[in-house]
Amino acid sequence: MGIFGAIGIAGTGVTVYRKWIDAVSDNIANINDAVPTGAQAFRARYVQAQAVNYGAGDGGVTIAGTALGPAKGRLVYEPENPIADREGYVQYPDIDLGSQMTQLMIAQRAYQANLTVVDRAKDAYQAALQVGKG
Repeated sequence: MGIFGAIGIAGTGVTVYRKWIDAVSDNIANINDAVPTGAQAFRARYVQAQAVNYGAGDGGVTIAGTALGPAKGRLVYEPENPIADREGYVQYPDIDLGSQMTQLMIAQRAYQANLTVVDRAKDAYQAALQVGKG
């Protein structure tokens, strides 16, 4: 694998982690969306990554799909909420903010690491071109 291979593999990582950051951001943005108890609450989205050409070391990673969190949200007693049922309950998504923030930090660090690989490979390529000019 050469310099361009490193850029390509790191580029696939950048794409996957960007999608992961997008999914986590969407989950956090919808964490306080209340719905009536009979409706379906927002379902958290989770990105599933998959190695390309696993074991060969030259394929990178791709999005295999997305998984949705539990369909049943959490019931919260809020009798003052205009969409509350007769007993005073509304339904919120079953999303843990602490877990989502942890995932966001992990994805952000991995995104930055892959961008650093691309930047270092680019610098190495430019240095090799300068040696050739000498």
